[in-house]
Amino acid sequence: MDILQVIRERRSIRSFKAREIPPEALQALEEALIWAPSAGNLQARRFFFVTQRPLKEALAVAALGQSFVAQAPLVVVGCADHGRIAPRYGRRGVELYAVQDVACSLMCMMLQAHALGLGTVWVGAFREEEAAKALGLPPELRPVALVPVGYPEHVPRSAPPRLPKEELIFYL
Repeated sequence: MDILQVIRERRSIRSFKAREIPPEALQALEEALIWAPSAGNLQARRFFFVTQRPLKEALAVAALGQSFVAQAPLVVVGCADHGRIAPRYGRRGVELYAVQDVACSLMCMMLQAHALGLGTVWVGAFREEEAAKALGLPPELRPVALVPVGYPEHVPRSAPPRLPKEELIFYL
């Protein structure tokens, strides 16, 4: 599949079939996460593949009651690893670089998921402390995003409108 086609056709999915994700698909998602670039190649990011119903329900509560989070067969929680980034990059690494690393990895995974026929959605609206507590995370790991993953119940045909390139892209 052409990468630009994958980018254009990917949609945010909030309704999933009750169907398990096969091991080979999970392995492909793992590969997409770990091969994304990172600041100084420190790979200051950690990912939790949450499949246990009680944990997914706790994450849905932390996500301001977004129930589709618990309905997905898998929720990937991307965390910035402050302990790994801070010694080299200090405050800027903690506040920016590690967050960028997580975001880049998760986007690579979301594109891979789409190429495999899986649906995903980026969930940034959640209470970090509550999610961290539910997962039992150590203090150096900061949850950045939740990404529910599964086979889509429904795929929207059209993408939401995009702003014109002239408003977004500037050559200098």
